[in-house]
Amino acid sequence: MHMPILRFCLLCCSLLFLQAAPLHAHEGHDHGLPLAVSAVFDAEGVLWRAGVKGGIVTVDKSQDMGRTFVAAGKLNAKPQKVGTDGDARPKIAVGPEGNIYVSWTQALAKPYTGYIWFSRSTDGGKTFSAPVIVHGDRAEITHRFDALTVAANGRVYVAWVDKRDLVAAKARKRAYDGAAIYYAYSDDAGGSFSAEQKLADNSCECCRIALTTDAAGNAVALWRHLFDGGVRDHAIAKFSDAPVTGAKRASFGGWKIDACPHHGPAIARGEDWGWHMAWFDGGEKTGLFYARMDGEAWVSSPARRFGDADQQAGHPALMSRGEQVWLVWKELTDASAIIKMAVSDDGGKSWSDAARVAETAGNSDHPQLLAYQDGVFLGWNTAGGLVIKKLTVDKAKIKP
Repeated sequence: MHMPILRFCLLCCSLLFLQAAPLHAHEGHDHGLPLAVSAVFDAEGVLWRAGVKGGIVTVDKSQDMGRTFVAAGKLNAKPQKVGTDGDARPKIAVGPEGNIYVSWTQALAKPYTGYIWFSRSTDGGKTFSAPVIVHGDRAEITHRFDALTVAANGRVYVAWVDKRDLVAAKARKRAYDGAAIYYAYSDDAGGSFSAEQKLADNSCECCRIALTTDAAGNAVALWRHLFDGGVRDHAIAKFSDAPVTGAKRASFGGWKIDACPHHGPAIARGEDWGWHMAWFDGGEKTGLFYARMDGEAWVSSPARRFGDADQQAGHPALMSRGEQVWLVWKELTDASAIIKMAVSDDGGKSWSDAARVAETAGNSDHPQLLAYQDGVFLGWNTAGGLVIKKLTVDKAKIKP
């Protein structure tokens, strides 16, 4: 039997904010949670952070591992309703040449509508360009849940959830489930963007897109997808200046629910065989799962379960450094939120026991993994401040 809707609502609400919040039938939006930030290290070890204050997207930097920050830029001149709840937040990335790129979603007047904005700095954060909308379609419809990544060759990719095809189908009185995944790219360091293209139909409407790149400079997206019968599993696809592969099913939990999880997946590049994936499933086996995929099928089977489902394990983050793979996630107790970690030294075949690495009694954001030189760091924004912690593991505790 599937999880009852009421229990599911309570689960997702507590996973999001450690406070009560409604789960909407298809989408939810609340603009004002200042804890929803993104962070990244540049090649010199400077920590860059993107957030929202009073409707203004801000970027600041820290040169002491997050202990203190210096303001670096305010990106939009006029306040906007910026997506900062659930899986929505401003995104920040650093290109191979040191440019700083930021994207975010502006909510429009009509419910669940938005535009995807972009700004860049080519002078080390001293100045940022006037923001631009990355998509040519300016209808007041869903363009939301932006994802941002930069390939090793400098190409900038932005992907998002888009409902133009749903609107068109309704106008023709045809059925259309969910939304779609669209993307645009820039080959001039964010100076301009290509015309947007559709990657896939029938995506979930409100879960983050996990986005990374391969060695050839292609982007790879993993997202929650709406399959036949209302099942919300995951799909994966590769794209460049055009879609390289069609969407392939990437998870098989069979979660059938007419609601919006606000609970997107995580992806990291493996070695020459494919991708590490982590996701939350609310079907027959509720919890957090990990699997490896070559883009067409699972490399290892079955999916491996992580975390304590009774403590609502979820919102995973992944990072791969050669054969070493890092996975962190969030759990909740009656008194606090906890970040736990597991590590693999053999490309995800065997894993360490889960270790508790951070805890807070106040509100908190979802965890992120950051890389600098040969180190892997936890980034976790809490009511007490941004936690930046270098992660280590006892290799003797890694086991099949």
